[in-house]
Amino acid sequence: MGIDLQLHDSRPYWPRRRSKRKPSLIRQSGEYGEALAQLIAKLPTNTSGKLWTVDPYNDTVLNEQEAEAALREAPDLLDRCTDDLQANAVRELATYLQDCATTPGSYLVFVGD
Repeated sequence: MGIDLQLHDSRPYWPRRRSKRKPSLIRQSGEYGEALAQLIAKLPTNTSGKLWTVDPYNDTVLNEQEAEAALREAPDLLDRCTDDLQANAVRELATYLQDCATTPGSYLVFVGD
């Protein structure tokens, strides 16, 4: 189980869907996918936050406003880390959330296994 991160500059485009839109992917990472999935799976559900809604088994998409809200959850998630790998995963996630929140029209996709 792991979660890859993808930052898109517009609504995500996947070529297999035969859209005429051009690819929107800015960058992606899966380096800390396992650690990120473990942390997110342990979050309490049905809270006012956004990160608990990320599904480690399916894709979850956040727009720039949702990414900004989720960014506020990063310090708490960092406090839950039990090792450096998890801490690095949260730092990378925070970078992606920040970039999404400050890029108009962007989307952050959590690609689950």
